[in-house]
Amino acid sequence: MPFAHITGWGMYVPEPVLTNDDISKMVDTNDEWIRDRTGIRERHIARENEFPSTLAVEAAIKALQVANLAPTELDLIICATSSPEYIFPATACLIQDQIGASKAGAFDLLAACSGFIFATNMAAQAIRSGSIKNALVIGTETLSRFVNWKDRNTCILFGDGAGAFVLQASEIPGGILSAVMHSDGSGADSLTLPGGGSHHPATELTLHEGKHFVQMDGKEVFRFATRVMGRASIEALESAGLTTADVQWIIPHQANLRIIETAAKYLKMPIEKFVINVQNYGNTSTASIPIATVEAAQKGQLKIGDKIVFVGFGAGLTWGAMVVQWTGPIPAKKLVHPEQYRRFARLRSFARRMLRFIEGLLSRKEI
Repeated sequence: MPFAHITGWGMYVPEPVLTNDDISKMVDTNDEWIRDRTGIRERHIARENEFPSTLAVEAAIKALQVANLAPTELDLIICATSSPEYIFPATACLIQDQIGASKAGAFDLLAACSGFIFATNMAAQAIRSGSIKNALVIGTETLSRFVNWKDRNTCILFGDGAGAFVLQASEIPGGILSAVMHSDGSGADSLTLPGGGSHHPATELTLHEGKHFVQMDGKEVFRFATRVMGRASIEALESAGLTTADVQWIIPHQANLRIIETAAKYLKMPIEKFVINVQNYGNTSTASIPIATVEAAQKGQLKIGDKIVFVGFGAGLTWGAMVVQWTGPIPAKKLVHPEQYRRFARLRSFARRMLRFIEGLLSRKEI
């Protein structure tokens, strides 16, 4: 049975930065109040011409560069997102087309902020089964589009960004060692975006009632998160036959510094073993774990052989954890340039559209 290794990683965040002081000019709040309750100092906000797919493409290309893997070698693309560009088509399909992953199947996975863990586990299981060899998992968000900038309880929290992992099959032991996934729909109304689906399709009334903005019971979400983060980490470690003593790093969902500190106390682990960057990005939902991982890798914190726990929670309610043995890229005989495939992707996409157009004309004649 092959093992699923994380061989590439990449991230991208929009350049515009929104600080706490900037937000204090919009709602009744201040930098000290925000930092004391969340640990957040600033967050990145997508420009008008930036979308989940455009952020994801940048992160994906960087991950493929690290893995030294051509997009045409990908068998599967899973995009975890809480802010898809459309209900359909899947944002993953837009990414697949833009990077030139011509043979990859692509779909979106919606599990809110737990989505990246769920998606990585799905990709790893597909690799372990032998059905695929190479997968791209992406967490990408433009949640700022769904934030009510007059609500000081939610507008301070969210930021935009994307992170990506390349997973590859290998006979060498390591990579994804275990994962646990949980949900509790009885808490579905604790964190929700009610408008835009088939329950509340967009109307003048849903717009007036603010149903297209994120709605959250902050106290309930905080209580839930502090209960499940530590428990899920222990469960995943036990599944891998490990304990907290074997762990070099915990990389949690970056939602709130106080939640992370509570998880550290539950696990009886020093906070120094937790990778934390919530102060710079806010809650980027599905993108937060890969962004934190990429920064840790770039700083040289992650060493080959390190045991790492990814843990997160989100709307649904959902939560999960994953244990990984860090191994890095698989050695390759030649250097690949994934960004070059992107240049030809537009031409390929145009050619396929024209082919479908011609096929449509021919089919009409046959009828």
